[in-house]
Amino acid sequence: MAFAQTLQPILQTHAKEIAKPSRSSVSDALDAIAVSGLPQVTGFLEQWANKNVWQRNDGVFFIGMASGDDISLTDVDTGTTTIASKSDYKQLKPNGGVRRLIGTALVQFQLIDPDLSRRESAVASIARRPEAAQLAPLLASIQPEVDGALKARKIQLANFLSARFADDPKDRIAAINSLSSDTSVEARAVLNQILSTKAGVAKSPPDANVAATFDPMGTPDMSYLALVNADFAPAKQTQADIKAALETNIVEGRIGGFALNQMTDPTIREAAYAALAADGLVPRLITKGARDAALEDHVFFALYDEPNADITNAAQTVLKTVESRVATAQIADLTLDALSLASIFFLAAIGLAITFGVMGVINMAHGEFIMMGAYTGYVVQLFVSNYTVSLMIALPLAFAVTFAAGVVMERLVIRRLYHRPLETLLATFGISIALQQLAKNVFGTQARPLTSPDWLAGAWVFNDVIQISYIRIAIFVLALLFLGLIIYILKRTRLGLEVRAVTQNPGMASSMGINPDRINMMTFGLGSGIAGIAGVAIGLYAKVTSEMGSDYIVQSFMTVVVGGVGNVWGTLAGAAMIGFGQKGIEWLNPSNTLAAQTYMILFVILFIQFRPKGIVALKGRAAGD
Repeated sequence: MAFAQTLQPILQTHAKEIAKPSRSSVSDALDAIAVSGLPQVTGFLEQWANKNVWQRNDGVFFIGMASGDDISLTDVDTGTTTIASKSDYKQLKPNGGVRRLIGTALVQFQLIDPDLSRRESAVASIARRPEAAQLAPLLASIQPEVDGALKARKIQLANFLSARFADDPKDRIAAINSLSSDTSVEARAVLNQILSTKAGVAKSPPDANVAATFDPMGTPDMSYLALVNADFAPAKQTQADIKAALETNIVEGRIGGFALNQMTDPTIREAAYAALAADGLVPRLITKGARDAALEDHVFFALYDEPNADITNAAQTVLKTVESRVATAQIADLTLDALSLASIFFLAAIGLAITFGVMGVINMAHGEFIMMGAYTGYVVQLFVSNYTVSLMIALPLAFAVTFAAGVVMERLVIRRLYHRPLETLLATFGISIALQQLAKNVFGTQARPLTSPDWLAGAWVFNDVIQISYIRIAIFVLALLFLGLIIYILKRTRLGLEVRAVTQNPGMASSMGINPDRINMMTFGLGSGIAGIAGVAIGLYAKVTSEMGSDYIVQSFMTVVVGGVGNVWGTLAGAAMIGFGQKGIEWLNPSNTLAAQTYMILFVILFIQFRPKGIVALKGRAAGD
């Protein structure tokens, strides 16, 4: 494609600077190329920076790609392609410094390029390496920008660059003040760069923008070293220096008038060195008193790199505001994490709370019902490729599978061990091991994928501090739905009425025509089914393995015990306490999640010493047990 105006004459005018560029000489050539405003400038600059520009022996420039002994050449103006021998051409290889200058010149064209991807690339380049020269073209590109998201990003970057590089201090202060509501890492980095300092020392306070002054007596040795580095004081002698000086000045068995056999006394050695210094034979000894006197005669300070005090004051004020907002946002983010963890614990424990509360059964296989639910979701996805549809199928199917497994377990094992808690614990523990081994035999030992739908991918990002994954939000919503469903079943249905009756007084319930065995069976099945649904939800973000249930059984029992056995609201309260408590401990010690869980267990042990019936105590048989 031929252009109405040509770039080659401009390149020939500055051929020497282009062929052998340096940071000091290439600026004129880049300015001339940029001022032309020709549409072919962008492509030429990109190829030059990528070392794809070649110069023919007669000085004409081409864009070329070498292949063996030949080279494919493209005319910088017409776009005509030809093949020629590489021996007649020389490849231009600008160094890193020149390429950065080319990139800066290229940005102003890319910012207004019709191609959105080029404009995004230019903005990303400015964000990576902001420079004063980029501010004007960036500001000029904001008004014609048609993409809303990119325009907002340009405005944000323009504020960052204006805060650092604007010519008028008032414009810089205005840009700095506009960052007061921006909690992003970039905004804080800009403010910190404006407030960057360098340490200094002088005999009198400097006439400059001083950030702070320091008391040198806090770290006297380091402060004295700063004096030495600034050539304000001689270096302090080490013991090795003193020993070497004494050995050099031994005269007829004496040093500074003292006998050699006296040199074992540190005081004598110091006196001998002082005598040598008085005679001008060695440098004066820097004693503690001499060091302190030198420190008191100088001023130690930190100077802002920014000389304008109004600008640094504005940046300091805004940075304090931003840090306060960040602290608030961190608390909000921690709260969201705690709510998410609490909802997971609630889902994992609510089924156990029902069975434990109504039946008094310590079901150590509860975690394996969670595992069964997760594997059910995995198997469904093997047959249904649409992840949304598979999830809709997996949730009720996981409930049905684990409900049936729970009923079978209750009929065959649990019903024979009522009121025998130790035997029940051992039996369910054995079933737990058996189910884990069965899962290993069927699915193997490696983790299996339970993939979430696309609409659950990613995270809700409020700002750089507050964000939470959509899967965690979905689990939180699912926990609320199950809370409402369980309350409805227990309060509004006949099954719920019978469950409450058996819980409070099984003998009276039996005399009223309620079959406690049937209620126990249905209750155990319901609790197991809920655990299966929890397994599907947990499997969407956690590993699906045969041991995954073991990761939640301890937290489930803690949740039930702390909240109050057999009480839905107690389980909710227990999940909230453990979730918030564990996240709080993790915040204090973020590098060790296992330690947080350990400390939480210790807290629960202490808690039940003072409140053995839990947060919400249950009346009736469970309370008596």
